[in-house]
Amino acid sequence: MTQPPPPPNQPPDPQHQGGFGAPTPPPQQPPQPPQAPGYGYPQQPEPGYGYPQQPPQAPQQPGPYGGAPQQPPAQPPYGYPTAPQQAYGQPGYGQQPYGPQPVHDPQAYGQQPTVAVAPAAGRGKLSAQMQIVLAAAVAVVLIIGAGIWYASSEGGDPAPDAKGTTGAPQGTGGGDGTTGGNGGLGGGGTEKAPADTQAKLAWSVPVPKVPDVTDVTGSWLTDKAFVKPGVNSVVAYDLDKGSVLWTLPLTGQVCGTSRHKTADNKVPILFEATKRVPPRYYQPCTEVGLVDLNTGKLVWSASVTGGTAGDAKVRFSEVTLSGATVAAGGSDGGAAFDLANGNPRWKPQANNQNCYDLGYGGGEGLVAVRKCGSYDNGSVTIQNVNPTSGAVISQYKMPTGVKYASVVSTKPLVVAADVGESAGDGSGISDFFSLDEKTGKLKAKITADADQYAARCRSTKVESCSQVLVGNGRLYVPTEEHEGSTGEYGDETNEIIAFDLTTGRTVPEKADAGDRYTLVPLRMDGGDLIAYKEPPYDKGGRIVSINGGTMKETLLLENPADRSIRDAETSFSLTGAELRYESGRFFISANLVSKARETDTTKKYLLVSFAVPR
Repeated sequence: MTQPPPPPNQPPDPQHQGGFGAPTPPPQQPPQPPQAPGYGYPQQPEPGYGYPQQPPQAPQQPGPYGGAPQQPPAQPPYGYPTAPQQAYGQPGYGQQPYGPQPVHDPQAYGQQPTVAVAPAAGRGKLSAQMQIVLAAAVAVVLIIGAGIWYASSEGGDPAPDAKGTTGAPQGTGGGDGTTGGNGGLGGGGTEKAPADTQAKLAWSVPVPKVPDVTDVTGSWLTDKAFVKPGVNSVVAYDLDKGSVLWTLPLTGQVCGTSRHKTADNKVPILFEATKRVPPRYYQPCTEVGLVDLNTGKLVWSASVTGGTAGDAKVRFSEVTLSGATVAAGGSDGGAAFDLANGNPRWKPQANNQNCYDLGYGGGEGLVAVRKCGSYDNGSVTIQNVNPTSGAVISQYKMPTGVKYASVVSTKPLVVAADVGESAGDGSGISDFFSLDEKTGKLKAKITADADQYAARCRSTKVESCSQVLVGNGRLYVPTEEHEGSTGEYGDETNEIIAFDLTTGRTVPEKADAGDRYTLVPLRMDGGDLIAYKEPPYDKGGRIVSINGGTMKETLLLENPADRSIRDAETSFSLTGAELRYESGRFFISANLVSKARETDTTKKYLLVSFAVPR
């Protein structure tokens, strides 16, 4: 895997600020949008950090751009796909459609075309002669259709269209699991509704005292502990009590964490070789390590040199895990390590094309996002690679106008990108690309209008997407908040919409948050979705399980509506926090913490834990 020259060192970029949830009831005067500070604002120093408080009261040349052309899109209204429209328009709010729904072309997917036959007059059967004629006509059409499909499947390569929708069109879903109906999808999850769904604030940990903005992204659950980066450390907290089970000191600050862990609770991290010092409070992120979440031990640590970094250590910005391989990437390029001992599998290599692996998506597969050329005149290729050897299994060249890409899922392979920087809202997503991981061919391109959908990816990070899930052969995306049924102040709501990954079509089923709640998808649980329902100003948040086929929800947990507890729950920013639920326990933890200010009287938390009676 060959790599390009690195840009200057940059400190971690602050994420979106501001708490979530409406903090105050509707005022008597004309209402103003509620505001609440989130992480990134200075914090009042808290003593005793680390202890909980009681509740308050190998590269190849990029392949050709694939995909099948399609018809101009049309858009259905909220949550319900419609037949393609004849013209484009901008309906008023409340009639605002979702993403485009282009006309379905069955030949593009190997489906047999249909022939419309006008029935004969009366109710009698067709004559034998007419049946022969019709049968011959149908046979000719089927042969032609099959020939078109065969030609396209054996190397057909339509020209790329960076601005349009390429590949499988979107539209109304069908009636089975692959064409949009629920088809028996969903179920099979381990999360069941408890006898009592009313939760309590179990314990909390205040923000640590830090000299500057500090990244503490990452969190993991075991059967005994909630584990999270601290300051120059990783800390494990008892699930029920919040007491510290162990602390792993590190040479410097954690600067990258894997979303994936092994079955025996080992997880890769990145950390800095030395502690931060003024005035910059920043060190290069060069060390890769494997942490045993059961024991709190650092199993191994490693670093590499080479590529454009020369004799200096390669700098990384993210790390992931796939099978027996730990893979780390960044602007200096990508490297991989043996999970068992940390020995390098591959590392950056200099090359004339200025190509490098920006990062990797892990999990069931290992997918590299490979950049080549300059920033203004470069290309991005998605490569499905063998985790052990790094050999490229398949690849797909992203369309012109894509500078970065994020891997949403490796199996099935789904990638998000902001084509031509058209999203315009900082979400990093204008389109999702459903790819065949074996061949690299485009199955469907799903346009996700930034004004309508709430999924987010950090554009410069490969494995950073949130509020979007892949499962059941579908892509689940929440809509942006919009006015609810009453039209009153504070009545915002949203839905979760599903797209079929084979056809790109929306499916008929959707999940409604209900008036004054906002659905935020967290993770898949078998064929079901685990989602958080952001509460209104006078309620507590909820955790629900949503059947992945019918989209019907089951309540798993509801937090108290008590003001002091709601303040703790809503003190976090949804775009700057991690939300985890498992077996009746719900955790919210910060991604960034900041230096405290004397004028800040609002209590801030590193994490809070809620639990139902056990």
